[in-house]
Amino acid sequence: MMRSRRVLLAVMAMMCVGTIGLFAGASQAADSYPSRSIQIIVPFPPGGVADLVGRPFAAALEKLLNQPVVIVNKTGAGGAVGHQAQAVAKPDGYTLMVALSSISFMPEVDSMFGRPLAYKLKDFAPIALLSSDPTILVVKASSPWKTLADFVADAKKRPGEIKYSSSGVYGTLHVATEMFAYDAGIKLRHIPTGGGGPALNALLGGHVDATAAGPNVCIPQMKAGAIRALASWGDKRLASLPNVPTFKELGYKNTEFYIWSGFFAPAATPQPILKVLREATAKAVQTPEFKGAMDKMATPIAYLDAPEFQKFWDNDAARSFKAIRNIGKVQ
Repeated sequence: MMRSRRVLLAVMAMMCVGTIGLFAGASQAADSYPSRSIQIIVPFPPGGVADLVGRPFAAALEKLLNQPVVIVNKTGAGGAVGHQAQAVAKPDGYTLMVALSSISFMPEVDSMFGRPLAYKLKDFAPIALLSSDPTILVVKASSPWKTLADFVADAKKRPGEIKYSSSGVYGTLHVATEMFAYDAGIKLRHIPTGGGGPALNALLGGHVDATAAGPNVCIPQMKAGAIRALASWGDKRLASLPNVPTFKELGYKNTEFYIWSGFFAPAATPQPILKVLREATAKAVQTPEFKGAMDKMATPIAYLDAPEFQKFWDNDAARSFKAIRNIGKVQ
C-alpha cells in the first residue's frame, strides 16, 4: 500500500512539473511573439473583397509587429479550402486568416447534405471584424435591364435562362443571389467561379448576365461605365451609392445580406498571443495607410474587437443558417 502511494505521489509530481513546464513554455512563446514571419491565409483569389482588405491590413500589421506579414491565397470550394487549412493550422500565431462571412456557411451545408464537417465554427478564434458591406446586384451597362423590376420581369418570363456568376457554390455571392431569387420567386442559372474577382470578370467578359459584388469591387467598374447597379442587399442605401435602392425598399423584405471580413486565429491559440494580435489590429485599422486603402475601395472600416465580433458573428451565422435552409440543397 505504501509503495502504491509513493508511486501515485511521484506520478502526480511529474504531472505538476509537466503542467508548469507547459505553461512556462506557452508564456515564453507569447513573450517573444512574434519572432518570425507571419502568414495570413486569404481563402479567395486576388481581386475579391477578402484579398482587397487583407493586403493593406497585412501591410499595416507588419509595421506594428516588426515582422514580415505575408498574404497566402488558398482558394477553392467557395473558400472552404482556406478555411479548413486555417482550422488545422498550428495554433502558434504564425498562421492566421482574413475570411469573409462565407466562413459560416460550409458547416451548415455539410450538415444539410449529411457529410462529415470540413471544419466547425468553434475551430476559429475571432480576433477582429475589419469591414462589413452589403452586396450589390450588378449587370453590364449595355444590358436591357434599367431597374430591378425589369430584371425580375424578364427572369419570370425566362426561368433559368438568366445567368449569374458567383465566388463558388454556397459562397457569399451564391447565397446572397439565391436569397434574392427565393424572395422574388424567380429561377436563375448559377455559374460558379473561383472568387469575387473572377465572378466580376465573367460579367465584364460577357459570359454571364449578372453578378453580386461588394461595393469596393463594383464601384470602380461603375465609374468606368462598364456595369450598372440594380439594388443593394443592405438595410439602407449606401452613402457611396445613394441612387441605388435596397431590395427591402423595393419590396423584398427577406433579402438582406452583408459581405464582412474578419481576422481569425486557430481556436487553441494562447490568449497572450491573441492579446498581442488584438492590440496590434486595433492600431492597424487606425493607420493612415489602411484607412486610405479602405477609402480608395469605398469600404468603411467596421472594426469590432474580439468579444463584440464574436457576438456579431453568432448573430450573422444564425441568419445565414436560416437562409441556407430556405434555399435548400443546390446541386
